[in-house]
Amino acid sequence: MLKPNDLLQRSVELACKNVAEGGGPFGAVIADAEGRIVAEGCNGVTRCNDPTAHAEITAIRQACQNRGDFRLDGLLLYSSCEPCPMCMAAAWWARLDGVVYASTRQQAAAAGFDDDRLWQAFETATTSQEIPIVHLELPRAGKEFEHWLAALDRQPY
Repeated sequence: MLKPNDLLQRSVELACKNVAEGGGPFGAVIADAEGRIVAEGCNGVTRCNDPTAHAEITAIRQACQNRGDFRLDGLLLYSSCEPCPMCMAAAWWARLDGVVYASTRQQAAAAGFDDDRLWQAFETATTSQEIPIVHLELPRAGKEFEHWLAALDRQPY
């Protein structure tokens, strides 16, 4: 059983190893309350040509596969760096019990990453200025939710 500091240190080690292997400087560990590691992840954005392949997301994906469930209640995410809004949203959707991080988004920004800029856009509600968001009315909009509500075998999130 590892302690929180050990789990956080492991995420930093994963980040450093990932840089040595040509990846980004981010690592993540998901562990249970007893300190047992359930999953690990490294940033694979440039290796996979996938902008969603952040360390936290890859760890969440692995933990869900290992657990056989899309909910990760009872688990904590340890990240080498403060998660970006996408990763925080993924942690929320996965129902993780919490997030612990080492480096700050300002440190990531100083190293050339956009985390802090994206957080600022969300905090000031200017994301629609960066990427326009448009709502178009459609006659059948909302029909998908009627189908969802009518489905007797649906699995609630």
